[in-house]
Amino acid sequence: MKMVPKMLSPLVKDWAPKAFIISFKLETDPSIIISRARNALEVYQHQVVVANILESIQSFVVIITKDSETKLLLSDEEVEKGMVIEQKIVDNLRSQHTAFICDKN
Repeated sequence: MKMVPKMLSPLVKDWAPKAFIISFKLETDPSIIISRARNALEVYQHQVVVANILESIQSFVVIITKDSETKLLLSDEEVEKGMVIEQKIVDNLRSQHTAFICDKN
């Protein structure tokens, strides 16, 4: 395996400094996920981190911004109906993106 360069920094700083940028953080240790996500927001200065734990990757995420932490969880009923966590992620990010655009105008 080869190390690949981190692309988030040039994306935020050089290529699209006015864009609504989302990153993803996957961890195996629940005790460090929030601090790692907050660290990414601080280092890269983007808008959102979608953070999840490998063990619950299909049912639970935390959407983290500099001002908030929003937990998204699929209920047993939602799983039975065939809903996937990505639907909740997209709905959340869509509303955040709309607010971001409105704040810029």
